[in-house]
Amino acid sequence: MRSTAPNSRSQEDNVAHEAAVRIRRLLLGGGIVGTAFTLRLVFASLSVRLPELTCDMGMTRYAASALVTLPVLCLGLGAPFAARIGQRWGIERTLFGALTLLVCATALRASGSEVALFAFSMLAAAAIAIANVLLPSLVKRDFANRTALLTGLYVTAISGGAAIAAGTTVPIEHALNGDWRTGLAIWALPPLCALLLWLPLLGRRGTRSKGGSVRVPELLRDPLALRVAVFMGLQSALAFTALSWLAPLLRERGLSAVTAGLVVSALTLVQLATSLTTPALATRSRDQRPLAVLLAIGGAGGMLGLLLAPLSAVWFCALLQGLAQGGLFSLALTLVVLRAPDSDTAAQLSGMAQTIGYIPAACAPLAVGLIRAATGGIAAVGWLFALIGLGLIWSGLGAGQPAFVQRRG
Repeated sequence: MRSTAPNSRSQEDNVAHEAAVRIRRLLLGGGIVGTAFTLRLVFASLSVRLPELTCDMGMTRYAASALVTLPVLCLGLGAPFAARIGQRWGIERTLFGALTLLVCATALRASGSEVALFAFSMLAAAAIAIANVLLPSLVKRDFANRTALLTGLYVTAISGGAAIAAGTTVPIEHALNGDWRTGLAIWALPPLCALLLWLPLLGRRGTRSKGGSVRVPELLRDPLALRVAVFMGLQSALAFTALSWLAPLLRERGLSAVTAGLVVSALTLVQLATSLTTPALATRSRDQRPLAVLLAIGGAGGMLGLLLAPLSAVWFCALLQGLAQGGLFSLALTLVVLRAPDSDTAAQLSGMAQTIGYIPAACAPLAVGLIRAATGGIAAVGWLFALIGLGLIWSGLGAGQPAFVQRRG
């Protein structure tokens, strides 16, 4: 009689292996979402305390403009290195290192000196840049059949983190009897918690890129890749301008600090609805151009309303802009995945899109500050958002076409 013990052991091994794979995927999904939650905290918490901070430190309006611009610029400057570091050390290890840097920089930016505020805000942004680039690649690598779900979840986590930071920074300060330094430093805790999610995953190293992958020099010659980059940058320009300047501008229009923070929080919170639904809509359709145009009109139009419409319409405009902005952000990240034929190209395209894209994302908050300082008001800022809206429509019509980026030259 033939023994069945080897077969039983083989079945047990298979069951154990499948269970380990499921646990790892759950941890990986949790790590992606937990990391995403931390990626806008430093920007949203700074925005709602910018008037007090600049007054306390005696900053000029131009210095305040630089404070909200330079970290966004660092998002673009740090992006080109992310894919290479991820290939060398593994995506999981690289993200763990980026979160460690983010924890330290977020805490140290509130040490009290102007130099520390600038330097560590920029360092925190460089850490965020690495995670920005690698998360889409990780989704493409491990969740290719769940792209819409994972993209929706981590974009929702990004928006949720920004909403919580905008809405609770001032109340937390009051509860702790602190000042703006307390409000900035407290946001080092979420990335510290996110670190724990990556600890069980640090054993995996990244694989070398495949020969068939499209590299950055080739992407720079691809019109489709460039449209993806411009779309990424212009939607980021809207998002970071709202995070950096909307609360101060609303306070200038007559709202209190708490109310302005709540408007920004509500605007960011409603992004959760479209952050979850837009990736599913985009992946189910071969052509994402109609969706891109609709969201571009809503995003730019909502910002114009927040600046120029009567204050009685502020909450409606915040709702419109937030819904569109959540869709724009998740669509931009989904387009990176959809336009890339493999995970390594997704990392390269993500890095290129964010390197090029964060140039307008950095210039837009700077332009708002300069226009505001030069004119003494905010009406002229509306023209900037009209131009951003037109650029989003143009780039969306290109980036939304059903095709892959290709080798050129």
